[in-house]
Amino acid sequence: MVIGTCRVELYLPGNGSLKHKRQQLKPLLSRLRREFNMAAAEIDLHDVWQSSIIGLVTVANDPGRVHKVLEQAVRWIEHNRPDLQVVDWQIELLS
Repeated sequence: MVIGTCRVELYLPGNGSLKHKRQQLKPLLSRLRREFNMAAAEIDLHDVWQSSIIGLVTVANDPGRVHKVLEQAVRWIEHNRPDLQVVDWQIELLS
């Protein structure tokens, strides 16, 4: 069994409140869960208005499959959510 984690740093330009930040992140995290069948949550920078770090986690038997799914999720964010900017992302595999 291989567990894959991905830490994604996001920049939310023009965001002026924590309420607005939550309004942007909640649908994103729900959609990632549905589209890619993975766990997704905000894991850091909870009190910063224009930045967030989200964590994505998935499990499979094949390390290549795990890496591919996590990479596809990051590419999905970049393509489908132009209101958010992916600043950095890192994938880690645990077996």
